[in-house]
Parts: sequence; C-alpha cells; structure tokens
Amino acid sequence: MALVITSPAFTHNGAMAIKYTCEDDDVSPALAWSGVPAGARSLALIVDDPDAPDPAAPKRVYVHWVLYDMAPTSTGLPEGVKAAAQPNGGRQGMNDGGNVGYMGPCPPIGRHRYFFKLYALDAMLGDLGAAATKAQVEAAMRGHILEQAELMGTYQGKDGPAKRKR
Repeated sequence: MALVITSPAFTHNGAMAIKYTCEDDDVSPALAWSGVPAGARSLALIVDDPDAPDPAAPKRVYVHWVLYDMAPTSTGLPEGVKAAAQPNGGRQGMNDGGNVGYMGPCPPIGRHRYFFKLYALDAMLGDLGAAATKAQVEAAMRGHILEQAELMGTYQGKDGPAKRKR
C-alpha cells in the first residue's frame, strides 16, 4: 500500500476554506495518512506555496509549515495544531513568516497552490536547532526518504488580495 495523505477539510486540488487562512482563524487543517512503510522510523511534513508572490510570475517558494520526527505509527494531525505542540511526538520548525508552527495561506494576488508533502523516513532527524527551517529539514532527510505523498489545496483571497485578520 502506497503512502497517502488526505484531509477532511479539502480535496486534492480543491479549494481550502477561509478558516485555514490569514483571513479567518488561521488554524491548520486536519490531516490523515495511511500506508506508512514498515521500515519508517519517523515522518516529516512540509507545507509550501510555489506560487509566491504571484502565480503568473512566481519568484519563490513560501514555507507555511515544517514538522519532523513524528511517530511513524501516527495516522494524522487534528485541526488547529498549536505552535507549542509536539504533534505525534515530533518537532515544529520555522515558517517563512519567521514563526514556529502553521501559518495559513495569505496570497497577495491570484489563486495559489499549497502543497502538503508527507515523507516517511528511515531515520529520526534529531535536534536540528530551536526552529529548523525547511532547508535544514530537507538536508537532514536527504538519503533517508522511503516514500512520500502529496496533497494540494488552493486559496485565493475572498475579496481580492488576502489580508491578515490580525
């Protein structure tokens, strides 16, 4: 059975509800996964947006969430994982907003894609620092990926460019 990641909050290639974005509650969506390979020792999740700042002329990949060293026996994440949490025994890293934890979509223009990438690893990554970045986690994962799965959701600001609620 292949590694699969899904969400009860949105379908693959479907629109994400405003609840999960900067324009509302900005909470992480619930996620579920299955098919973790037998040899996995940990799981990692990276959520990013390759369409920043403008899908018509993307200039960078914007990181929204980094999690690693989650238990391979886990089967998902609940909605609203807090920044201080250690989901499934794991660690949360730094997003591109300069904070630890989930940072929801907040596209300045157009409809952006948000990729939830789950990795089954044959090793624990260990302490990568107080707030590991996507680059640090990807470097540590190199050579340890057994399998990966992807879920993609989209979002466009409800009245034009999205604006942070706070």
